[in-house]
Formats: sequence, structure tokens, C-alpha cells
Amino acid sequence: MNNDQSRQDATRHDSDFTLSIDEALERYSMAGHPRTPRSVQRYCAKGHLQCRLVETGFGEKYLIAPDSVDKHIAYIEEVTPATGRDTSRPVATSRTPETKDILERPAPTKSTDLSRYVARLESENDFLRGQLEVKDTQIKEATERARETNVLIGGLQKMLSPLLSAPVERREGTQMDDPSRQ
Repeated sequence: MNNDQSRQDATRHDSDFTLSIDEALERYSMAGHPRTPRSVQRYCAKGHLQCRLVETGFGEKYLIAPDSVDKHIAYIEEVTPATGRDTSRPVATSRTPETKDILERPAPTKSTDLSRYVARLESENDFLRGQLEVKDTQIKEATERARETNVLIGGLQKMLSPLLSAPVERREGTQMDDPSRQ
């Protein structure tokens, strides 16, 4: 009287989860879709693969159902031609107008290129020669001022030396000349 048929269990038996991450990676590689261990862990965490997280002596690890890996590979193969996202994409670069102009401008010939650099170097050499002349003039003037300063200081020393040494000589001279002062 009861027409209900028995149904399959909603959960899978633990014996269905036999693949490790490394074995799942091997299956992806064999199918032509190599993945990293971290990618497979993300597939497990996001529910793309049916798996169990089991506790081991070294931490936790995923055990994966083999048929779920096969289903995920089939899904990747179905979606890949539409999106083309299986292979890495080139890095996008933004082109500023200056960069675009440089890339589209024809390459200069060697003679034009060299003459431009030679002209630039010659102008810089002329500038540096002018600076050298200015510096030489400044050094010459500074040397002349230093010589004049030395001459003035020497003359000043000659003028001041009799005044600074005179009182000692005068006292000695007066004491000897004038016996009454003793």
C-alpha cells in the first residue's frame, strides 16, 4: 500500500573519499588541466569537489571523491572553450599617449640619431668650458685677494712690532742711561 520506493542516502559513505590532494592533482594533469595544490584545496573548500576534511597526526587533510574530480574536469573542459580562462592571460598594460607615440614613431636612422647626440654633447661641452673660465677667473681673483691680504698683514705687523716691543726696551734703556733712577 505504500508506493514509496527506497531512496539513496543523502550523504556519501566515508569509503567513497579515497583521493588525496596529490592524487587529485595527478588526475587534473592527466586530463590536461594542471592545477596547484592550493587550487584543489580551494575547490574543496568552495564545494566544487565532494570531499571530507579529516584530522591526521600532522593536521587536517582533504580526502576527495574520485567521481567529483572527474565531474569537475568535465565542467572545466565544457567551460574552457567559452571563456578561454584556463591559460594565463598576458598582463594588461595601459598606454599613455606619450608611450603610444613612441611605439608608433618610426625608428630614427643612425646618422640622425648620432648627430642629435653629438650636437647635444657639443653644446654641453661649450657650457662646461664657459663654466671653467668663470671658475678660473674666480680662483685668480681669490688668490690675488689672499696675496693682498698677506701683504697688508705683513705691513701691519711691521708697523706694530716697534710699538709692542718698545716699552720693554725703553725701560731697560732708561735704567741704564739714568743711574739716579735705580
